[in-house]
Amino acid sequence: MVVLGIESTAHTASVGIVGEGAQVLGLASDMYRPPHGGIHPREAANHHVELLPDLVTRALDAAHVRPTEIEAVAFAQGPGLGPCLRAGATVARMLSLVWERPLVPVNHCVAHVEIARVLSGLDDPILLYASGGNTQVIAYARGRYRVLGETLDIGVGNFLDKLWIGLGGTFPGGPALEAEARQGSGEILPLPYSVHGMDVAFSGMLTATLAHHAKGVARPDLAYSVEVTAYSMLTEITERALAHRQRGAVVLGGGVACNERLRTMVRTMVEGRGGSMFAPPRSLCVDNGAMIAWTGLLAFRSGGTVPVEASAVEPRQRTDLVATPWRAG
Repeated sequence: MVVLGIESTAHTASVGIVGEGAQVLGLASDMYRPPHGGIHPREAANHHVELLPDLVTRALDAAHVRPTEIEAVAFAQGPGLGPCLRAGATVARMLSLVWERPLVPVNHCVAHVEIARVLSGLDDPILLYASGGNTQVIAYARGRYRVLGETLDIGVGNFLDKLWIGLGGTFPGGPALEAEARQGSGEILPLPYSVHGMDVAFSGMLTATLAHHAKGVARPDLAYSVEVTAYSMLTEITERALAHRQRGAVVLGGGVACNERLRTMVRTMVEGRGGSMFAPPRSLCVDNGAMIAWTGLLAFRSGGTVPVEASAVEPRQRTDLVATPWRAG
């Protein structure tokens, strides 16, 4: 079985083609980079509209697959930025109609879980999902994925982007802050450590860090302190989830999960508990069409298709409101 998937939830337009066992046959992506400030949803959507047709062609060429060999077309239904989601869904509907193939809606967060789960070989891990718009600790229970903890204000990636722009940088902020943190002195500045049970919050840390910057604290020291503090928060709630669920395995997902400090902190914690940690390769950790295609393949096998007229996007679609019948039993 071969499925094509379209990702367009935020800044990245991506088309992936996968086969059995999540074999990535073709993957083509392009990220919208605003000239200044953060993401403007309409401008990002225009980027996707312009690029997606070519990305479809590139993915097909890379996979050496003809449209007649595609058995279903999957798309990210939500959560995400409305205009961006609609851009991807429109292309998916068009391909579904022209190729006469079933249309499969996919939850973006669940897709991060499923691609990490199949690549890791772990049957029932806990997922630390850290990206721009989402920060959640997720586990499977009773027919769907459950959110055990999440951000109470902004996603950790959104926090890093806002901070880096406030420090004079440009979008995206995460990779630049990571490089800056490597130059830090090793001193951890006092920043709000906002853990509320299983939930976290980042807006207070954003305000405090910018206040330190206004007083002349060097950017490398700010970046180092932010990484240690923010990722300690995420590691703490992940460990609490492991203890609660009595699980020994963690997988990472989302663009922020590419950060080496976060990976090291979570791996140290998990292995200290006798468990294992897995993080997908960067191309499959960030937003990508392959994870949409793979989850679409799973959903398609379970009858998860929709007619075009019932394929509206859901920008606020929650992870724990989506059924996962392929995991039944």
